[in-house]
Formats: sequence, structure tokens, C-alpha cells
Amino acid sequence: MTEHNVTQIDSRRTGRPRLRPAGLRPSGTVWNWRAAARCRASDAEDLFVTGARQREAREFCFGCPVRTECLAHALDQQVEFGVWGGTTERERRALLRRRPDVDDWADLLGQARSDHYAGRPRGA
Repeated sequence: MTEHNVTQIDSRRTGRPRLRPAGLRPSGTVWNWRAAARCRASDAEDLFVTGARQREAREFCFGCPVRTECLAHALDQQVEFGVWGGTTERERRALLRRRPDVDDWADLLGQARSDHYAGRPRGA
């Protein structure tokens, strides 16, 4: 593991800290996905609205090149507020309820994206 690792608390599972790289690409190099986020160059306050306005706000994310990484971060960290990765607070809560078995959303979503672009069928 590199010095870029960060300790994160995973209290929903074990309550113990775990180490995870800041962001690994398939090549293994450390990559900060936040630097490529579309909201980094605009007013991100518009993504922290409530109620039905979140459905409109999430459209901003649809053209973002790091939408998957953003969503994985929000799910792994159980971020409660705002639009992340093109999902509303309600949508993220539903995902977490439907898939309590997922320990690492970044791995799951990253693998699904790789499979998609490689033309592999789901779950293969």
C-alpha cells in the first residue's frame, strides 16, 4: 500500500478502521477522481437541494466523467445529503437497503463498468 492510503471508518460493518487507496485505476496508479469532477468547476451548492429539486439537480451529473467514482464514494461513506453520482438521497438509501451485502461499492461499480466496456455479460 502506498502513502496515499487513508484510514476510513466502516462502522456499519465492523466499527474498525480499514485502509483503502484514495483512488486506484486498473493500472494501479493513484488517481484523484475529484479533480475531474464536473461540479468542481461550477457552483456545487446547486447539488445540495432538498425534495423534488434533487431530481432536477441530478441531471447536472449525467455528463460527468467521474460519475461512477462519485456514486461509489457516496455509497461507501454513506453520504446522507446532496446529489452524488447522479443519485438523490432517497435513491442512495434504497441502494444501500437493497444491497446490504456490499462492502466496497467502489470495487463493485468499477468492476461493473469494466465488464460493460469489455462486452462481458452481467454477473459473468
